[in-house]
Amino acid sequence: MRVTLLFFPSLREQLRRPREDLELPSGITTVGALRDHLRARGEPWTNVFAPNRPVRAAVNQDMVQPAATIKAGDEIAFFPPVTGG
Repeated sequence: MRVTLLFFPSLREQLRRPREDLELPSGITTVGALRDHLRARGEPWTNVFAPNRPVRAAVNQDMVQPAATIKAGDEIAFFPPVTGG
């Protein structure tokens, strides 16, 4: 299954890429499983997607939780928490 990943600052800076088209192995069907898969790539992925990091995710521009299902063609965006003021 092929998906598009988008990375927003500061994740974009740490990973040195704004986006990636990725063919996922079978069994990666949730945002949480995708994070685990990305973390397994090693540094800097391990640090960016560490379980204690508050990285937020959106699938097709809708905010989601780690248990959210992903499917072929989805756009998954990752970004740090946003603060306002």
